This record gives sequence, C-alpha cells and structure tokens, in this order.
Amino acid sequence: MPVRTLSVELQEKARIDLGEDPQRLQDGIQHLKDWVSKQPHLKARTDDQWLAAFLRGCKFSLERAKEKIDLYYSMRSLAPELFAIDHRNPKFKEILNLGLYVILPKQANPTAPRTILMRFGQYDPAKYHTLEIMSVMSIISKIIYVEDDVHMVCGGVGVMDLEGASMAHFSQMSPALMKKMTVLGQDAAPVRLKGAHYLNTPIGFETMFNIAKSFLNEKNKQRLHVHNKDYEALYKHVPKEILPTEYGGNGGSLKEIVDDWIKKIESYYDWLDEDLQYGTDESKRPGKPKTAEDMFGAEGSFRQLQID
Repeated sequence: MPVRTLSVELQEKARIDLGEDPQRLQDGIQHLKDWVSKQPHLKARTDDQWLAAFLRGCKFSLERAKEKIDLYYSMRSLAPELFAIDHRNPKFKEILNLGLYVILPKQANPTAPRTILMRFGQYDPAKYHTLEIMSVMSIISKIIYVEDDVHMVCGGVGVMDLEGASMAHFSQMSPALMKKMTVLGQDAAPVRLKGAHYLNTPIGFETMFNIAKSFLNEKNKQRLHVHNKDYEALYKHVPKEILPTEYGGNGGSLKEIVDDWIKKIESYYDWLDEDLQYGTDESKRPGKPKTAEDMFGAEGSFRQLQID
C-alpha cells in the first residue's frame, strides 16, 4: 500500500519533530526495501506504508529503522509465546469484545498523541492468559502502524486502568515475560511512548511495576505516572473530554469504539493472513544467529513473580 498523504497539521509536525520531507520518505523506503532484499535470514513486509511507520518511529534514522525491523521479526521466531493466538482464533474476538485495549478516537488537538486505554483487570484469568491478551494487542498494533498517522507521527499515550486486577492476573506474569514484553514494545515496535498513566492500582501493583520499570530505558522511565484514584492528575495529561463516556468524557462509549475496531480488523483479515508468513530464519542469519538468551537474558535466572 502506498504512503498516505498526511494532513497539513501532521505534515508540519512530521517535518519539525521527525525531520520528514517527501523525498527523504521515499528515499528511506527504497533504502529499507533494498536492505531487506539482501538479508538472507529475514522475511519481512515491505509495503511502503509499513516501512514508513518504522522510519517515522525512528525519526528517519536508517540504521535504527533496520535494527527495529530485524528485532521486530526476530521476536516472532524467538518469543513465539507473545503471539499465542491469531486473528482467526475464536478467543481473539472474545478478548476484543472485553474492551481491554481501546484506541481512543478523539484527540485534544490535531497533533496530540494518540491515547490508548488499557483495562487489564477486565478479563477472567481462569479463562484467558496474559499471553493471549498480548497476542490481541500485537495484532491491533500492526493495524495502527499502517493506518494511524496520528500515532506514528505524534506518538502514543497509554492509560492503564487496573480496576479489577488481582493476584490471579499478576501471577500470570514473570520477570522473564515482562522483559520480553518490554523488548517488543520498547525496542522492536516503531512507536514512540509519550506517557503512561496508571489508575486504580491494586495491592501487589508496586512489585510488578518496579520489576517492569527496571527493564525500561531512562527516557521511558521518566514518562511513567501513577495516579491511582487521582483522576484530576490524569486530566492534566489526558483531557477528560477525549475519554469514553464511561469515564465521563465525550469520546464515545467503549462498546461503540470496540465494535468499530472489530469491523476494522475483519477488513484486515486477508492482510493479517499474509502477515503470518513473515519472520526470521536464524540459521540463515549472517554471522552469529540470535538466540532468546541473547535478546532477553538467561530465563533460568528468573523465578515466577512472587507478590506478598
């Protein structure tokens, strides 16, 4: 798919923040296509819009974009558990309908970051596993990369509402899994985190939070904000009016937003079918093949997360 023309506001934002101009964008896309074609171990998507996402996510650093693309596809080979279910698995639509990962359609202004509401306490841990939730998030993220110009140019803000989260949810996590999630979200994904805000934090949250925070780079650590029940503090970063009606905003109901996304994902089924073929064959990587231990550390040194 060719690269969409940005709105006037986003064009200016991309020029100032990312150093983007039309010629640099086209040259960068062609450079990445040529590079991918010469990597014997790498089978990667090379649609123009897909490669544009990695260029924008790396502020047009070609070397950084190549590192992210390689890492993104290596994750599929070396951490397949993060992609436990695909879009045709019956559980996929069930999880979507829970509204755990909701991309808010409204913005504070045309160049404000995209806000994503995450409600991880809203699934039954006896029925679903964190890895299945991660799989759904990963598929939604792919569509964001090729469709959401706001997110790719302006970055994203996460609002994590942990109401309903329990020890049963936390027990599905381990430091090893948190490390893999961090590598995927921070190092491999072509998105720029502008802030993460935590609401309704339960007992046991601090232990999990501190472990997860230890895997982040310093820039992202500074972008974490724990508000618990102080919604007024959240509104200083995320205006109330863009939130769903269930949160007192004017951003539509959670059901309306989720239903729109279900239709959107269904329209991408063929594209997602095709996407399953991509990844890396580490036996063909020039030099030393990547291993899970290289990427994530020795998993055996991590014990299951214990929460007092």
